[in-house]
Amino acid sequence: MPHATVGDIDIFYERRGAGEPLLFISGTGGDLRNKPNVFDGPYPEAFDVLAYDQRGLGQTSKPDAAYSMAGYADDAAGLMDHLGWESALVLGVSFGGMVAQELVLRHPARVRRLALACTSPGGAGGSSFAFHEIQHLDREARAKRVIPHNDTRWNEAWARDKPEAYAMMLALASADPFAGEPGHAMGARRQLEARALHDTWDRLPRIDCPVLIAAGRYDGIALPETQERMAARIPDARLQFFDGGHPFMLQDRAANPAIIAFLKG
Repeated sequence: MPHATVGDIDIFYERRGAGEPLLFISGTGGDLRNKPNVFDGPYPEAFDVLAYDQRGLGQTSKPDAAYSMAGYADDAAGLMDHLGWESALVLGVSFGGMVAQELVLRHPARVRRLALACTSPGGAGGSSFAFHEIQHLDREARAKRVIPHNDTRWNEAWARDKPEAYAMMLALASADPFAGEPGHAMGARRQLEARALHDTWDRLPRIDCPVLIAAGRYDGIALPETQERMAARIPDARLQFFDGGHPFMLQDRAANPAIIAFLKG
């Protein structure tokens, strides 16, 4: 299993495909052992894809110390250094999009083109759903709170009308197969603490690479109006909505081809 020593941690990563280098940065709680992941989609057919478990998550080190969004961005840049990548295309999803914003702002020469999916800038531009505020709940209770935000069509009426679908979704959202691993809960908490402080809003106008903001029309986590504000804030950014909620990349078959077309330029 490949690991890279970057600063104070060992980062677990995987790399597949051929073509231009694409750095994929995953969302809250991302763990490459969970399937499906980016390698199960069309991206390795189009790019040399690099994905990794972020600090505190999966098979990467979990130091019990304060994490920061700047630190997450520097981890990504350090992993690129390890592989000899001077620059890459970057796709950041949800929390990964927050990290990607910090990456392009802290290390602008490393990012050729940037796709930000279902994410938020924080600050005056608007933040994504405050997961840190429900962290004290058990997994099922958290899932019940999050499901209606994942897609605003998945409301109480939908749950009553589709009890089997809701039960399956609740079971999937509540599952955490690696919950018993040492440092798992602490690392997840540390990530959410850093996420709560995410704020790139005042710095967004400094981004000068091509940017696509991809979003779901029914996303209650990264709100559509937040996407519009972010697109207006980043020079020449392109905004595209898809038929779905926070997981629109799984819901709308047009989403991934559109993101790939943008990244290919």
